[in-house]
Amino acid sequence: MNRARSLPAVGPETSRNPARSAEDIVFRKISWRVMPIVLIAYVFAFLDRINIGYAQLQMKHDLAFSDAVYGLGAGIFFVTYLLFEVPSNLLLEKIGARLSFLRIMVLWGLTSAATAFVTEPWQFYGIRLLLGMFEAGFFPGIILYLTYWYPSQRRGRVTGLFLFGMPITGVLGGPLSGTIMSGMEGLGGMHGWQWLFLVEGLPTVLLGFALYRMLPDKPGRAPWLNDAEKALVQSVLDADHHGDAKATHHGRLAAALTDAKTYVLAFVYFCCACAVYTVTFWLPTMIKGLGIAPINTIGWYTAVPYAFGALGVLVISRSSDYFKERRWHVGGTLVIGAMALASTSFLGTDVVAVMALLCIAAFFIFGGGSLFWSIPPTYLSREAAAAGIAVISSLGILGGFVSPTLIGWIKGATGSIQMGLFALTALVIVGGLTILLGLPKSAVRVGPSAH
Repeated sequence: MNRARSLPAVGPETSRNPARSAEDIVFRKISWRVMPIVLIAYVFAFLDRINIGYAQLQMKHDLAFSDAVYGLGAGIFFVTYLLFEVPSNLLLEKIGARLSFLRIMVLWGLTSAATAFVTEPWQFYGIRLLLGMFEAGFFPGIILYLTYWYPSQRRGRVTGLFLFGMPITGVLGGPLSGTIMSGMEGLGGMHGWQWLFLVEGLPTVLLGFALYRMLPDKPGRAPWLNDAEKALVQSVLDADHHGDAKATHHGRLAAALTDAKTYVLAFVYFCCACAVYTVTFWLPTMIKGLGIAPINTIGWYTAVPYAFGALGVLVISRSSDYFKERRWHVGGTLVIGAMALASTSFLGTDVVAVMALLCIAAFFIFGGGSLFWSIPPTYLSREAAAAGIAVISSLGILGGFVSPTLIGWIKGATGSIQMGLFALTALVIVGGLTILLGLPKSAVRVGPSAH
């Protein structure tokens, strides 16, 4: 088990506590079996979600789409995403994670690839609505899936590892998308943006089958854990939820919908989503506005802020687990990241200065945004987790609709992205302050329940 590089221990007491050391070994084993395939899956999920930001550099011209049409099409994805998240997460509990992820990834991969053949705005809107419907259950499903394997005190880091796929997708996806669009333009009589959707969408179908074969539904069904290891994992999870209120199957959704803190968390996630999707949908356009024209060069430039975003996910999640603190690590980072993003508007076409601020913004926005998802599972009881996570994600993900739609409309009306950035930045700052002021420290548990 020690042949692989280990994840750092949660605290310095580990080496002096044999029981904790044995526990670390088991969870390290789980991480090396579960997290790589989950991370790869999220890379493809996020790539199929944001490649529209690169494709629009060509397809808006080829299809005569305005900024408003693009912004609405990019954002409308989240309407059906919202509607189908809760049913999908509840279905996951019924049929298991493997079948759920297979269904989701096959359907979204085929739909993403089909975007290559749209020619009219209504077709663009329709395909984006379908993509939101099919992909809806993946993200909240993974967040729920991680609660089956990890207790709360370990979840900050593993959630960060999972969401590490978001900025990593930008690091890899920018150069890849730029290369596909410039290098395959005209091949087979198709545009580069059409090839982009095909090349990046179809592999997701194959990955769905890989997940089905490789991921056990729960620790008790993992063939690579022995009986003692399964018992240890279950005892740690039981201790983590000791005293949690019991809920009937029919009461789970009602409990989530009637709890005020669910809506506080949903609003904070809404602001996180606004920040993240402002970066992901508009970063190529912002870099093009600096006077950088070649599409493949734009792809390489976008990789730099995403690399800092990846670093932010690792650093902030590790810091949060080490200090056993969540609120300031989420709220404070959102405020800093939003201010850095807005500040780019004052620097004109100074490439070095704007890129530096974009890197700072990405570091804190992706770092804080990824860590947010370690909070809902620790606040919600195990019985309410499936519905509660999906409710928070469903309501909050509207930020992914508001952000590109609002900025696209403002850019089309004013010819500039600045006012849209200012509006979104103010909202994100409010979200950061909300988690600091609106969520009591006692509601954010980092470790076994004190009940």
